[in-house]
Amino acid sequence: MSPTGQARATLRDVAERAGVSVSTASLVFSGKGPVADTTAERVREAARAVGFTGPNPLASSLRQGRAGAVGVLVEGRLRVAFRDPFAISVLDGIAEVLDTIPSGMLLIGQQTGHPDAIVPQLAGLALDAVVFSLCGPEGNPAVDHLAARGIPMFGTSVPDDPRVTHVRIDERAAGAAISRYVHDLGHRRVATVTMPMSPTSVAGPVSAAELRDACYVASKGRLEGFREVFGDEAPALQTGDGSSVEGGLVAGRILLDVDPLDRPTAIVAQSDVIAAGVIRAAEDLGLRVPDDLSVTGFDGVDLPWLAHRLTTMDQQGHEKGRLLGELVRRTLDGEQPGPVTQPVALRVGTTTARAR
Repeated sequence: MSPTGQARATLRDVAERAGVSVSTASLVFSGKGPVADTTAERVREAARAVGFTGPNPLASSLRQGRAGAVGVLVEGRLRVAFRDPFAISVLDGIAEVLDTIPSGMLLIGQQTGHPDAIVPQLAGLALDAVVFSLCGPEGNPAVDHLAARGIPMFGTSVPDDPRVTHVRIDERAAGAAISRYVHDLGHRRVATVTMPMSPTSVAGPVSAAELRDACYVASKGRLEGFREVFGDEAPALQTGDGSSVEGGLVAGRILLDVDPLDRPTAIVAQSDVIAAGVIRAAEDLGLRVPDDLSVTGFDGVDLPWLAHRLTTMDQQGHEKGRLLGELVRRTLDGEQPGPVTQPVALRVGTTTARAR
């Protein structure tokens, strides 16, 4: 029924008024077949006359066996993801492919401290697939629920479960590669600022126990790569709020507001926005980047508001999102695609220089 209480006009009503078959009328609205221009115009005129606004999307999705929506799970509050340019670039890449299916993208925030709360929320949603798009813990209670419903799942290394098809990078190798670049510039007093190791992490030094028990794959892998080059004694501070300029600013002040003889000559940050915070802390203390301090990031995002071009490990967020979207598309088309290993590339900018 329509909002006015009248029966909703159907495609059959349109076909009868236009004097054509239902299949011909359907072709006019779908645009998937050849229909003479005069016939098509007659069908559209009939639709206007009877108040037909188009095929029922719910009925269409039921006939196709699809819900027409792909869920994208984001750990934590959605507003945090929207502050991270890397997260936005991944989401943009996913959306670009989903538009061609076509399918809608439903963003779903998963509470960091209460991950189980997502299960009843998902239970009420009709979804064709679910993407775990950003960093998160190795385990996720949503996996068992989604697997039981037969909903295909995709991620970027997490959740670490064989039922999830991933687009991965080698986090440890990438962390070691950018650290080795800094080492080759002659830097030996080097510190790192990491993302949290687990959902319960607080800002401060990363202990040996925290690294051993870390459940955030990206943070753990990149730190292990850093220590592969600079050793376990090199200072490592983690932010308390994921990847943020504010986290980098606080950690940078702690590392740099010390005696010059104890101050690192380079800081390796686990994200570009953390690196931007470190640079801001350095400049607040009167240090010049890269003359007094070299800084590297990770991600390869554009930061037009930063008065530097970061040296970073570019993991091509938009392409990562596109790869995730392609895995979804191929799966919905009946294929069984396997995991993808995505290459990364060192991008040298203006924030690093040889040690003085």
